[in-house]
Amino acid sequence: MSEFNNRIIAQRNALTIVNGSRLFFEPLLSLTEKAIDRWSRNNGIDTRDVLIVLLKSMSETLFFLANKSQEQVTEDYKALSEKVDNQLSELELEVANKRGRLG
Repeated sequence: MSEFNNRIIAQRNALTIVNGSRLFFEPLLSLTEKAIDRWSRNNGIDTRDVLIVLLKSMSETLFFLANKSQEQVTEDYKALSEKVDNQLSELELEVANKRGRLG
């Protein structure tokens, strides 16, 4: 699978985790910083909330992955790919924790 598809899948997975939780009034539509800011504001989530910090961190990692994908697959790219996987796991845990606190 191409690096582009891997990034798209990672983004889709993050959106599925957040939107699939049904915890938020408005769905998250993208992992850009502006989209995350708008989503957090419209859902009344503080920008310092762990969930927002995780989403923005993932956004940055995916941005760096996009720039690395033009190069030959390197150790840096592999490390960033693993970081995205870890961030997805952290995101799942944080959403589950929020669900537990609200449910």
